[in-house]
Amino acid sequence: MADYTLHYWPLPFRGAFIKSLMALTDSSWDERPPEDVSALMRDDPQSQPVPHMAPPVVTDHAADLSLSQLPAILGYLGRKHDRMPSDQARAALTDKIVADANDVLYEITLHNGAQMWTQEAWDGYLPRLARWMRIFEETGRRHGLTPESGHMLGTEAPGVADIVVLNLWGVMTEKLPALRPMLDENAPAIAALSNRLAERPEQAALLRLAEAEHGDLWCGGQIEKSLRAVV
Repeated sequence: MADYTLHYWPLPFRGAFIKSLMALTDSSWDERPPEDVSALMRDDPQSQPVPHMAPPVVTDHAADLSLSQLPAILGYLGRKHDRMPSDQARAALTDKIVADANDVLYEITLHNGAQMWTQEAWDGYLPRLARWMRIFEETGRRHGLTPESGHMLGTEAPGVADIVVLNLWGVMTEKLPALRPMLDENAPAIAALSNRLAERPEQAALLRLAEAEHGDLWCGGQIEKSLRAVV
């Protein structure tokens, strides 16, 4: 049996963060098909392995534990597999970075697709997106990150915070390449860290698989169509 089971839609987006971290920790996982994801989401909370509104859901078979919500899942996996900083301050900063990334995903999809982008709305959002990039850049800089070397929080090995950087900024600007110059300008060390992490064998294999299975697909649905129309 695999170490974990992942319920998530067949697209990168939030699920990519989880798979990237599991690959970093040399864990094995099964992915359930879309019909199983939909069925689990529709189940009454009393019948769900963890009461939740929407995926992702990860089940840790060894611990007989299921979790939803991306920040909770990444925090759990990071702590279990020693991919969180050992000191409380940087562990808390990791949680903050995950929460920031979740906010960016929520914003760039206009509240998970509750609305669609117009050119006017997108143009008005760009300064805020650039500020998010600078927030990540400054966080890394304060912990020794440069375009040439380092990790997000000054750890010897990549951890949860680094996986977040790769799958937020690296994958976003790979799938939406018009945003890459903005990242290079506002967060050059973050852009370089994303590149270094993407070259790791386990991450490169995941990125190749995602490309083969999903092409340029990122968040999916009508919101991605409206996003691509304005970027």
